[in-house]
Amino acid sequence: MVHVLSSRVLLRPTHPERSRSFYADALGLAVYREFGTGPERGTVFFLGGGFLEVSGRSEQPPAPGMQLWVQVADASAAYEELRAKDVEILREPRREPWGLIEMWIADPDGVRIAVVEVPADHPLRYRP
Repeated sequence: MVHVLSSRVLLRPTHPERSRSFYADALGLAVYREFGTGPERGTVFFLGGGFLEVSGRSEQPPAPGMQLWVQVADASAAYEELRAKDVEILREPRREPWGLIEMWIADPDGVRIAVVEVPADHPLRYRP
């Protein structure tokens, strides 16, 4: 088995500045590091337990099957904050049959992002 030391999601947006602004300003992700210069420079954001690198440019939006999953402490508060920033809300927060509270948003290229709250009584919170 390969010994993985680190990992990140690589996102090649159609408009790098617009996407960088979305992830930094609208979602409020903290910057881990930046590299290069110019409009296609790279920015690596902290993404909870991983990283999201927004760099380069693509003529096409990412594949329709690409989605991100981010966990927040309070999905309702995140909804109000993102709505105030004019983020595209695909679906308001609601409790799913599996017990998580999920909201769906989209980045500027249409990448779907699940914004998830794990309620206190959910099995994911159980630590034996």
